[in-house]
Amino acid sequence: MKKFRKVLDGLTTSSPGGSIGSPSGGSAAGTPTATPTPKEIEIQETLVSENFQLCKTVRHGFPYQPTALAFDPVQKILAIGSRTGGVRILGRPGVDCYCQHESGAAVLQLQFLINEGALVTACADDTLHLWNLRQRRPAVLHSLKFNRERITFCHLPFQSKWLYVGTERGNTHIVNIESFILSGYVIMWNKAIELSTKTHPGPVVHLSDSPKDEGKLLIGFESGTIVQWDLRLKKADFRIYYDEAIHSVSWHHEGKQFMCSHSDGSLSIWNLRNTTKPFQVTFPHGKIQKDGRKESCKPILKVEYKTSRNSEPFVIFSGGLSYDKAGRRPTLTIMHGKAITVLEMDYPIVEFMALCETPYNNEVQEPYAVVVLLEKDLIVVDLTQSNFPVFENPYPMDIHESPVTCTAYFADCPPDIIPILYSIGVKHKKTGYSQKEWPVGGGTWTLGSHTYPEIIITGHADGSIKFWDASAITLQMLYKLKTSKAFLKPKPSEGRAADLVEDDPFAIQMVSWCPQSRIFCVVGISAHIILYRFSKYEANTQIVSLEVRLRCEAEDVISPSENENNPCFTESGSHSPQPHHHQHAASPGSGTTEGNKDSNPCLKVKDRMVRVPPGYQAELVIQLLWADGEPPQQITSLDVNSAYGLLAFGNCNGLAVVDYLQKTILLCMSTLDLYGAADPYQRLTRSPRRNRQSTSEFCMRGLSNLYSDSKKRIRTSYQSLTELSDNQQSIDTDRSKSPTSVHYSTSLHNDPRVLPEPVVSLRASHCSPVFYLLDNDHVNGHCTSPTSQSCSTGKPRVPMGPEGPRLTRRGPGRPPFRKAQSAACMEISLPVSHTEGYASRRAMLQQLHGVAMYSHDEHHATAPYCWSERAAATESRENSFSRSRSSSVSSIDRDTKEAVTTLQFGESYARKSDTLPTPCLWVGTSLGMVLLIPMSIPTDHEERMEEPVTIGPSGTVLMLKGSVLRISFLDCMGALIQSPYEVWRDLNAHEDPDRMRRRKLVHISPSSSQHTCGEGHLAVVCSEKQAKVFLMPSQSCLFVHNITESSFVLRADVVSVCNSVCLACFCANGHVMTLSLPSLRPLLDVNYLPLADMRIARTFCFTHGGQALYLSSPTEIQRITYSQEMCDNLQEMLGELFTPIETPEAQNRGFLKGFFGGNSHNFDREELFGEAAAGKGSRSLAQHIPGQAGMEGMKVAACGVVGDLARARIALDERGQRLGELEERTALMMTSAETFSKHAHEVMLKCKDKKWYQL
Repeated sequence: MKKFRKVLDGLTTSSPGGSIGSPSGGSAAGTPTATPTPKEIEIQETLVSENFQLCKTVRHGFPYQPTALAFDPVQKILAIGSRTGGVRILGRPGVDCYCQHESGAAVLQLQFLINEGALVTACADDTLHLWNLRQRRPAVLHSLKFNRERITFCHLPFQSKWLYVGTERGNTHIVNIESFILSGYVIMWNKAIELSTKTHPGPVVHLSDSPKDEGKLLIGFESGTIVQWDLRLKKADFRIYYDEAIHSVSWHHEGKQFMCSHSDGSLSIWNLRNTTKPFQVTFPHGKIQKDGRKESCKPILKVEYKTSRNSEPFVIFSGGLSYDKAGRRPTLTIMHGKAITVLEMDYPIVEFMALCETPYNNEVQEPYAVVVLLEKDLIVVDLTQSNFPVFENPYPMDIHESPVTCTAYFADCPPDIIPILYSIGVKHKKTGYSQKEWPVGGGTWTLGSHTYPEIIITGHADGSIKFWDASAITLQMLYKLKTSKAFLKPKPSEGRAADLVEDDPFAIQMVSWCPQSRIFCVVGISAHIILYRFSKYEANTQIVSLEVRLRCEAEDVISPSENENNPCFTESGSHSPQPHHHQHAASPGSGTTEGNKDSNPCLKVKDRMVRVPPGYQAELVIQLLWADGEPPQQITSLDVNSAYGLLAFGNCNGLAVVDYLQKTILLCMSTLDLYGAADPYQRLTRSPRRNRQSTSEFCMRGLSNLYSDSKKRIRTSYQSLTELSDNQQSIDTDRSKSPTSVHYSTSLHNDPRVLPEPVVSLRASHCSPVFYLLDNDHVNGHCTSPTSQSCSTGKPRVPMGPEGPRLTRRGPGRPPFRKAQSAACMEISLPVSHTEGYASRRAMLQQLHGVAMYSHDEHHATAPYCWSERAAATESRENSFSRSRSSSVSSIDRDTKEAVTTLQFGESYARKSDTLPTPCLWVGTSLGMVLLIPMSIPTDHEERMEEPVTIGPSGTVLMLKGSVLRISFLDCMGALIQSPYEVWRDLNAHEDPDRMRRRKLVHISPSSSQHTCGEGHLAVVCSEKQAKVFLMPSQSCLFVHNITESSFVLRADVVSVCNSVCLACFCANGHVMTLSLPSLRPLLDVNYLPLADMRIARTFCFTHGGQALYLSSPTEIQRITYSQEMCDNLQEMLGELFTPIETPEAQNRGFLKGFFGGNSHNFDREELFGEAAAGKGSRSLAQHIPGQAGMEGMKVAACGVVGDLARARIALDERGQRLGELEERTALMMTSAETFSKHAHEVMLKCKDKKWYQL
């Protein structure tokens, strides 16, 4: 622990933001920036680098792009392989393990070593891997790489250590599982088939040993050839040549016949007594046509033939439908006697497997369920009931039921919130499931000691919200909310709003949730916000609708010449808004006839009383309006405070503040006007709005084209997030075009010779507050200062990727760079980023942020004020760039829209002269500016519901480099200050006459418990480039740290870890960093993962307790921890995959069955396949690779509850127990034999002297 003593400034500086900092060119952490004063504070930081370690904890959801399936019938665990090389192993709820092959090759096949705690995987890179499941985190023990042949099929007989491997050449190799060494015994394809055969039989598609005799191996080739190979005699018993290709083979348990599925949709049964022709051929779904021919059917990809004691055998297969039924969904067919049941699936079937009571293939199978692995779902069908119901899946496999568009993670929630959400959500669960217990119940899992309530919220493309219980590294759905119920269903005939967003108009963009007050806000893709309150009772309610016209008008800009002589940042008092008598707020310039013509929202709110069930009930809907034929811009930031009763949101045009208690709009103004001191409600008188284009040009373009382009812009704004394909590098130019991409007559530097250029749009983020990057930033080693001078002054920077020509933004006469411009409204031309795989930073940004934004090459100035020369010089020294607003600024710099990127309510000091904290709204912008807006809120309950809230800009501005991402507050002891909140109360509860229904507010003042260190608090502000810590109210910058030079921060949060706080950051180059607070010392910097998938960037979020999550695939959520304490306790929290279970005994076959049915138990594979008999396998054919026995694997094995030593002891105990049981059975057999001998002797003596006719 280290003490930091910082001398605070407290003096008024000439900087407009009131902060003087060291030059940001230095990257040292905790750079002191203030001059000595008598005031000083002492903050003892407790966090050190040893408190942090990054590791993955658990993965939730459905395995993305599954390819293979396996089941251990004794351990009752299920394994699923994927195309990306992942393996998910599932047991009872809580037992969920994810493994990943280092090569990333697709998993072709999985084979459990039944009841041995091991798994064999065959991958597409022709490598076999043996996984040890006897530890909480499985590891690879051995690998075997085939060099000259491709693996096509594997088979491991029960209780055998020899693995049969079929290849593409038609050969069959044998691998010793214990040593993972190839045997010298090989079944060559040319020996398996007859010498007279002229064609190659094709790849091996099936291998299985005969239930009747384990020494007989059935080999199926793709061409339709089937060979039964005698392993002892090394010759073929019989060969079958069939006209149709074979897809799968399944034995009858007696070993006398088997069934094949074929490519023509037929099933053939073959009897071993006569293999010259099939015993039976059926087309289950093929009907006889009028001309007498069979219908052509699709291939039957797999068939399973399972017998039952008390009923007819089960024949289960996938596919086989006739071709003439187009559009039919994939099916699984269950034939049970004469009954045929066809189960239609929502997605294509990848694999299925019948679950049977016995692991022995020579016993009656008794199937009780069938596991069906679909492309996007996992279904288990109950075979014990005639209607074949499905089991209710206990795993969170439906995260992607609708594509996930945003995520939020809340740790250490109030303990009562999870039970109440579950109690309401359970009422809406589906019914009709099987009443039996979930059949996959293997492994053990116990609730760890280090658990606390955690909730994950996911927003989806269909407008639904799901609350998940994420406590103790599990995931269970609690409650589902459908936001679309607040709106009328859009109809195609309802005009442009419906046409604009007809596909997914309710898609969720971001959420804001206060667990204490249970206030919940949702931002949708149609530029709408819904505020919900929680109630345990159903109610009749009418949703209030507010409409806001939030636009940045050209007339709002004050030219530099008009403002040259005005004082900079004159502070003003708060201004009270005029009461609103209608539900429509007009932004400046909207009073004209043209402004009101298109004032329509994208959606229509239900205007009648609606009956709402218990749970979250919509109270208020806020919508942005169309204006001038253009749809509203996406909402980029949101914050709600239940104690204040206020909701603030912003976009690239401006900021709006809504009083949701009084249902009024308090503030609605452009970002530019937030810097001024004028009352926003006295700025309605404007000059007539200039037309952006001529009427004839507008008419020539046509309304239909306008709506079509607008439709593309919003509809595709979240498509890159929700798309289930991994092709993240293709950027469609149609999706980039703005509905306003027309040729304007504006010029650069008022030069009429400059030709116009179309404007190309950008898309902003859905769920991350990181929306805007500045165009002089380069990536991967290039210049990254947001407003530094251009690296090349005369050469155009042309992207050289696949989108090269389309990403070039320069036109004739355009300078090679732009200064200090947000990506929300700028034209970018950046150098190629070869390491990231994107043609330019703009291309990367388009993938990262999914909302279309557009710019206007018109007279948009960045702020209606000027900087003094001294202030500009100070800021230049601090941030390595100049934000001069003098008249000498280029007109390019005035073509900037400044977007609101983050908002934060809290008790703070809006001005340096303030002595007491007051409610404030901190506003962060895309240009690195932080604005403070004070508010005056009545404290009395009655006054709060009647008196207006006073709000207005203060003129206080703080500055950072890059777009502002996060704002948080610390007290002078370094503790995190929680925002004020209202204690939850149920407004629909029955009135209690003895209890006044008043609001109970919890205010955590920055000056509380700070008598020893004086008044004030610390403000932590993080941007995409740097972090600063300010002391309020003096606004002095205590510490500054440049987080990254070669990249940019995507997500930043101030979180609590180990009873302290730190700043956690995730950068675009894949680095996860933590910085101490308030000194901003680097504590952790790990190159976690390269940003190859934009989905990760959009969904990455931190939470308290050292945890984070992101969407690792369209169907899976990956949780990680950066806390050393949690890494140490992780082994205790994970479930055990393997539990010692005695293998069930084989049934007694009886003397006659054993005598006449063959003696398969005398077959010794070691004698045939061992090195002594078969020799060594070819070293050039397969290469043995030992497993990674690193320190991490040793630590994982040692940290398990049941380590290797304990397992060995258990194995010895099991062996001793079995030996004891064997001894007891031997003794019983001896006693029985003696008794039999005695009785036989007595019978012999009795019958000794009798004649045969006397017997």
